[in-house]
Amino acid sequence: MFCRTANNDDIMNFVIPFDGTPVVKVPIVFRFRRKSPRSPVPGIAIKNIGRIVSGCVVGVLVLLTGHSRFVGAQEGGASARPQGRPAKSVETSGQEMMTPVTLGSIEKGLEFLASRQHADGSFGSGSVFQRNVAVTSLCGLAFISAGHTPGRGEYGDVVDRSIQFILASTRASGYIIQEESPSHGPMYGHGFATMYLAEVYGMTEREEIREKLQKAVKLIIQTQNKEGGWRYFPDSNDADLSVTVCQIMALRAARNAGIFVPKNTVDRCIEYVQKCQNADGSFRYLADKPSESSYPLTAAGIVALNSSGVYEGPELRRSIDYLMRALPNPKVVRHELHYFYGQYYSVQAMWQAGGSEWEQWYPAIRDDLIRKQFSNGSWDDPQICTEYGTAMACIVLQIPNQYIPIFQR
Repeated sequence: MFCRTANNDDIMNFVIPFDGTPVVKVPIVFRFRRKSPRSPVPGIAIKNIGRIVSGCVVGVLVLLTGHSRFVGAQEGGASARPQGRPAKSVETSGQEMMTPVTLGSIEKGLEFLASRQHADGSFGSGSVFQRNVAVTSLCGLAFISAGHTPGRGEYGDVVDRSIQFILASTRASGYIIQEESPSHGPMYGHGFATMYLAEVYGMTEREEIREKLQKAVKLIIQTQNKEGGWRYFPDSNDADLSVTVCQIMALRAARNAGIFVPKNTVDRCIEYVQKCQNADGSFRYLADKPSESSYPLTAAGIVALNSSGVYEGPELRRSIDYLMRALPNPKVVRHELHYFYGQYYSVQAMWQAGGSEWEQWYPAIRDDLIRKQFSNGSWDDPQICTEYGTAMACIVLQIPNQYIPIFQR
């Protein structure tokens, strides 16, 4: 379980219910020291300390008496996390890999993004992705990944305006969309926007956000198709893995924030994702149609299972091994149609896998992204827009920060 951002009190009480499942709720008192005025990440200057999420404590004692999906445990109570971690934790190694050059690259990326926000709080450019809810949500996530929270930190006002745009884009049905910028698959936008609302709700506990988040979550639950997945539109007629991972991550984030998510919804999603896996460990786009293996979709498939509470097993091991074949390498030229999409999910998959895979992957993608960054701080995605590419790159580079619950181990 994950906590939410709280105030600066030295002693705080958290009682977080496990919605829908019988649970013994135990009040926990966390005692901790205030941080000294220094960087929590090697290389961050003192002036940036205001960006750190204040008072975030990871860990809540929840005694389960029922189903355990979404809380990192398998049925029977056994931990679903792989055992036998190396002496140096993944979290520690991740922090050490965020070099001063990496931090400077992130800083330039965020500065570029802030300069690209529209007056209404949205992000995006071009004829298709102007004022797009998915792009806006990813940009918001890039800022809160650096510790800029609503109304706090150098870019707190940027985050605030992006939240207001997403709230204004939420229809009475819970559907989050801007009709003039729906892209080819509006449920992508709905999934990313729902996940963003879940994360900022956890930081603010604003009732307006909770009300719209609940409606957005309900729409996802109601539009799951009979196979257990989701497709481009909220009509339950079809499903594909790419849209499905967006929805299950949104549900996981919402669940972390205390919003009810039915057990059956998660179980059916797991079944659908598993049907999309090929014998070699890779994942394909559609469950019922054989197609070419894809590294980006394989990463998405792993993250979909992780988001559903599945962290280990021979099938996942094969998927990680398959994905390692796509380790970024400047000496290897690849035609990467969905580069940022693939790296967004790949770094999450490797972060959860830990071990040597993580220790190889993060430095490789870190250096690859730094090489690809333009002098103005941006990264370009010619298929979508520059704001999308920049937000995705910043999120990937900041995974070790662990400021956002959905990206935590």
